Amino acid sequence: MAADLIELTRLIAAFRDARDWSQFHSLRNLIVSLNLEAGELLELTQWKTDEEIAGLPTDLHGREALEDECADVLLYLLLIADRAGIDLEAAARAKLAKNEAKYPVEGFRGSRRKYDSPE
Repeated sequence: MAADLIELTRLIAAFRDARDWSQFHSLRNLIVSLNLEAGELLELTQWKTDEEIAGLPTDLHGREALEDECADVLLYLLLIADRAGIDLEAAARAKLAKNEAKYPVEGFRGSRRKYDSPE
């Protein structure tokens, strides 16, 4: 795994362990928590227009909220990968290779259809 991800995992694990929270971090609980945090990220878009959402990164409060929720999602993902023994960098590279095979440029450039959908 990339050094930065390893260091982030070490930091979040140290934070968790200092509080004795590992006992609450079963794989199921971590996956549930990740989805709850992803819901909070989604909540930032609720009732907003596409233009308002596009402006989130340039609005001071919106950007901070966006950063916080993205960080929460990443931190839970790191905890899940750590608990499950997944090398996220290797998994992401493998998934990109699978997607490259499923979605060759020639057949999918500019298309939003799924690989197994008829044209």
